[in-house]
Amino acid sequence: MKCAMCADKQCYNGKDCTNLKDEIRKEYAKKENQSIMSAAAAIEAEGYMKLTRIEELIVFCKKMGFKKLGLAFCIGLENEAKLVHEIFSKEFDVCSVCCKVCAFSKKDYGFKELEGGGKSSCNPIGQAKVLNTEKTDINILLGLCVGHDILFTEYSEAPVTTLAVKDRVLAHNPLGAIYSKYYRKRRFGVK
Repeated sequence: MKCAMCADKQCYNGKDCTNLKDEIRKEYAKKENQSIMSAAAAIEAEGYMKLTRIEELIVFCKKMGFKKLGLAFCIGLENEAKLVHEIFSKEFDVCSVCCKVCAFSKKDYGFKELEGGGKSSCNPIGQAKVLNTEKTDINILLGLCVGHDILFTEYSEAPVTTLAVKDRVLAHNPLGAIYSKYYRKRRFGVK
């Protein structure tokens, strides 16, 4: 499949380009998948171009009946994490955990150290384990590094969604690299 390169996107109007439709339909018939897709569809239909991602997430969690939210954040976004925690706390019980939880030394694991940086390693597995013990209904990622987000998602017992991703160069807006035609052409050779 190369859907990104397809010019007409006939799937938008109902054409199936795979042989997986029946198999996938069985997955959507499962109760847990039905409830997530129903809530997501309602948010799209009711909040399209009206709600920010934070507002959508609040509505989604309410529709799902979630009471306890986990917030796994990067220490580099501690100010944003505090604000997000405060916003979500108005509606939900929020547990937040910083990437440096447990203060593991980078040297203990032979991880490369950032010159002038802290000595503690990021600990996405620890973040997931902490939120698992808190029995969160959903976990929200805020600025975890690439790779760390993968490990967190693998170890999280609750469903995971991303509020923001890490991009130190582009103020945590990775799509900025392709929205600038000058940068896109110079850096990636794509018009």
